[in-house]
This record gives sequence, C-alpha cells and structure tokens, in this order.
Amino acid sequence: MTASPDDAALRAIFARTRTIAVVGMSKNEIRPSFYVARYLRLKGFRVIPVNPAYAGETLLGETVRPSLAAIPPEEGEIHMVDIFRRSADAGKVVDEALAHLADRGLSTIWMQIGVADPAAAARAEARGIEVVMDRCPKIEFQRLNGELRMGGFATGMIS
Repeated sequence: MTASPDDAALRAIFARTRTIAVVGMSKNEIRPSFYVARYLRLKGFRVIPVNPAYAGETLLGETVRPSLAAIPPEEGEIHMVDIFRRSADAGKVVDEALAHLADRGLSTIWMQIGVADPAAAARAEARGIEVVMDRCPKIEFQRLNGELRMGGFATGMIS
C-alpha cells in the first residue's frame, strides 16, 4: 500500500468501490467538491455528502450527513472516504473514518489535490486501508478511462 498508487492500484480501487463518502462536499455547483461528487455519481458510484453546514439537506439525491460517524449503519458499506478538507484537518477525518467505518467496508482513504497527511496515511495503512494523497478521483478516473480532453479537464460545465 502506498499514498501514491500506480495505475493498476488505482484501477483496483475504482473496481472495488461502490459507495463514496465525500467529506467537505459543497452545495455550490461550481466548487470542486460538488462537481467531483456529481461526476462520480454519474459514473455509477453512490455518493454520500458529508458537511455539517448542510446536515439534513439533500444533495445529489442523498441526505447530507454532519459527520462520518453520523452515517447510519443501514446506509450500508462505505468503501471510500474522499477528503475535501485542509491537510491540517485530514488526520481528524481519517481517524473518524477508522473509528466508524473500518468495519463497514472501508478500503480507501482519498485525500484531494493539495491535501496530504503522511501520519494519518500511515495510521490508515496500518489498519489495511489504502491511501491516496494529493490526487483527485475524478481526474484519475477520467485519465484511466481516456476521458481527459486535449484542452484540460472535462468538468461538464461551460465557462
């Protein structure tokens, strides 16, 4: 396991992932956390938004949870936690994921572009959880599936 997996490891992550908790998801449609979550949902992943500012609201057809701990067991397995928080906050999110989701199918902690916490990654890896840091699952999924465009990233939005 490594915080910088190769393409084969990334493909394996996407193949085994069905449900993703997106921590720090915004309801603002032009924020990266929203359009990454929307893209992943359009690609068939179930996305559970996590943001205390919007707790109880509905985003992308799912109830926003205030924390990972607040995702009820009846929601089923959570395979990936995608962290849209500052690096300084990532360790708390990783610890919460390990405490509340490790026995619910958690196999990947993903820290977004610009987010890295090697100590938190080591804690997760020690528990058998694969970690990706400083990368975006939308970009990696697109890259692995030939969806990146010549001009850059395909966000599905006209600017």
